[in-house]
Amino acid sequence: MRTFILSLFAVALAACAGEQKDDGVSVTFETSKGDIVVALYPDKAPITVANFLRYVEEELYQDAHFYRTTRPDNDPMIEVIQGGLWAPWKEDGDGNFEAPLAPIAHETTAATRLSHIDGAISMARVEPGTASSEFFISVGENLELDFEGERNPDGQGFAVFGQVTSGMDIVREINAATTQEGEGFAGQLLAAPVEIISIKRN
Repeated sequence: MRTFILSLFAVALAACAGEQKDDGVSVTFETSKGDIVVALYPDKAPITVANFLRYVEEELYQDAHFYRTTRPDNDPMIEVIQGGLWAPWKEDGDGNFEAPLAPIAHETTAATRLSHIDGAISMARVEPGTASSEFFISVGENLELDFEGERNPDGQGFAVFGQVTSGMDIVREINAATTQEGEGFAGQLLAAPVEIISIKRN
């Protein structure tokens, strides 16, 4: 009986892992702290992946940075690092930022069957359908960011589209870095934003 139960448990774990597996498409973030490799899921989140790859292939992520980190000392609900083209730490880095490409339709985690597990990469947004160039990486499990999660009042969650496969040590180093006050973020802006030198398809 014990062997049967363990077998069922192993099957369940394998099924869960299969929902968030590598689809054979990946990119490397070369940052000033080191490389982060991310597997993308075009089969599960086609709109979001196509948008992200367009930014990569058209080299629109020049001058990108990781600029925000949330963790228990500055956010009681989620733990992530956020990056992209916005520069909220600069004097002119206010709410007038406009991404180079039009925003995309929102792919919920209910539709993609993905989740904000440790290392998941997802799109930042305001309202559903406003995601564009900004993204974040989950540090630990952040189910509050999934569909029907408590982080956003609209209940639609955020759009996971990939998974870090190498470089979580770099992600955690950025997450733990010194922060400061800034535009719209209470103590969450990195005191020294981390340069994203390039993002290239592997």
